[in-house]
Amino acid sequence: MANKNQWVTKHQNGWAVRGENNSKATAVFPTQEAARARAVEIAKNQKSEVIIQNQQGKIRQKTSYGNDPFPPKG
Repeated sequence: MANKNQWVTKHQNGWAVRGENNSKATAVFPTQEAARARAVEIAKNQKSEVIIQNQQGKIRQKTSYGNDPFPPKG
């Protein structure tokens, strides 16, 4: 279960946090910011990534809280 990326996605009741490959949401929040905050807590605990989608379902941001296999160069 560790290292499971957390997705923030649009949900019929607001915004959902869902573990990667899970069929059900971990939690649903009224705002994207509240969902993002919860996803960050989980990702830090599991040393994984948070992937945030926009309202159209496109990825708008990825943030790693673990061992990033492709860290930025510079």
